[in-house]
Amino acid sequence: MSAFASSIGIVAYLALFASVGLIFLFVNLLVGRFLRPHDPHAEKLEIYECGEPTIGSSFVQFDLRFYVVALLFIIFDVEVAFFFPWATVFGKSTHMMDKDFPVAVATADGVELSDSARLLYQEMGVRNPVVPDSIPTSLQPTLGEPAGNLTLTEVESVTREGARQLAFVTIVDIVVFFAILLVGFAYVWKRGDLDWVRAVSQERAQQRRGPPVDALEDEPALSA
Repeated sequence: MSAFASSIGIVAYLALFASVGLIFLFVNLLVGRFLRPHDPHAEKLEIYECGEPTIGSSFVQFDLRFYVVALLFIIFDVEVAFFFPWATVFGKSTHMMDKDFPVAVATADGVELSDSARLLYQEMGVRNPVVPDSIPTSLQPTLGEPAGNLTLTEVESVTREGARQLAFVTIVDIVVFFAILLVGFAYVWKRGDLDWVRAVSQERAQQRRGPPVDALEDEPALSA
């Protein structure tokens, strides 16, 4: 399968998903038009603002707590977006290490990558993927040192073990990233930034610590 054919397939899937979503939306609107009650009157044409009548001017100070919660949400939401590149590499690596996946083929000129493997490498960012001509040093403890040119079986083993190694590295990477993310989340939680009313959290912390003890109260009273 060529890169052009693969692009057409991806666009076709996106068009299919978009079409199903639009059809689902219009079907629900059409069903709602026939099932919902029709009772028009003048009050329904009035301006609706949060269900409450407007009081005073709109130029008022916005509660700062909304900004804090929104800022924390944006920070963690943007950091979660970094999971997508990792998931792409991890998924393609696990696909490459599958025993049923055709990695290489034997031709008259020697061993070459299969079309599926070449396309998978290109999707992972390798522009000109080629068959490995030697066993990397990191894989030699597992596969041993080659006696000469790599055979078809050795090429498949090197490719699959390399994909397995890459999948392990991605697992370690995402664990470290997620741990740092949780440390930041625990920090803002400990500070009370997630509490809607910080005075309540400060009061609870004060109750856990107990009231301050006066040193003079602990001293026994002197009798005459």
